[in-house]
Amino acid sequence: MPDQTPDASRLLQAARDLAGLTQRQLAKRARTAQSVVARIELGETNPSWSTLARLLKAAGFTLSVKLRRVSIDPQLLDDVPRILALSPEQRLREVAEVSRFVSSARRV
Repeated sequence: MPDQTPDASRLLQAARDLAGLTQRQLAKRARTAQSVVARIELGETNPSWSTLARLLKAAGFTLSVKLRRVSIDPQLLDDVPRILALSPEQRLREVAEVSRFVSSARRV
């Protein structure tokens, strides 16, 4: 299942599109440079919370957060004690083996 969590670039671009604004118009409303908006939308930079909130506000939106507990499948943790018992060299060897396995599985 793909990650459903929106990142700053998608949030900003969606807000700007819904507001019917160009990058230049949004930047002017937010009192920043168009290049700042472009870099965020391209994912080249991650804005601070306050910068993202200011840009979204300039597009007519507010930023809100919802805390949600993430549940971990307990089976994912079953192998932890075994892995912790390995030496660093053994761990590297295991990673190399998994890497080879994944690489060969992709070819199939």
